[in-house]
This record gives sequence, structure tokens and C-alpha cells, in this order.
Amino acid sequence: MIEHTVTFRLKSAPGSAAEQTFLAAAADLAAIPGVKDFTIRRQTSPKNDHTFGISMKFATQEEFDFYSNHQAHQDFIQEHWLTTVEDFQEADFESLDTVAH
Repeated sequence: MIEHTVTFRLKSAPGSAAEQTFLAAAADLAAIPGVKDFTIRRQTSPKNDHTFGISMKFATQEEFDFYSNHQAHQDFIQEHWLTTVEDFQEADFESLDTVAH
């Protein structure tokens, strides 16, 4: 299982139409085949200046690769991510249960 996560800060003002448009477009990524447990969260800790986080899981590396290369994901990056996100951090995790002891 791979958990794909990204935290980010948008250029737009909190509660703005641009923010809502971005979040709605991001939510559409959940429809790409292979995406499981898709969530968008608002970040609340003063220790982090990113304001949102998105996470999703994939059963296999092949499903993750399919998502990454899917046209809807590529379109989202070009039409929304590159123009709207000010800063981000991406991380992908696999459970330690899959690592030999």
C-alpha cells in the first residue's frame, strides 16, 4: 500500500472563489481508478504554514503510476496546481509492515 500525500498553501485568499474552485477540482481526482481513501484536509497547526493537505492510497505501485500519468491528473496539474499553489511538500509512504525485520 502506498499513501500519497501533499501539503500546500494556495495563492488565493481563504474562502475565496479561487480557493473553492481549486478544492473542487482537486476532489475530482478521487474518481481516477485505483485511488482509495481520498481526503482533503484543512491544516490547523501553527507549526506549519501550509493550509491544506491531500492524501490518498494505492494498493500497488502500478495503480499509483496509473494515477500519476492519468490525463485527469495531468490536466489538474496544468490547469490548477501550477497556477494556484504557492508552496507545497509531497511525500509518499509505504507501511513498515512491508519491510523485512
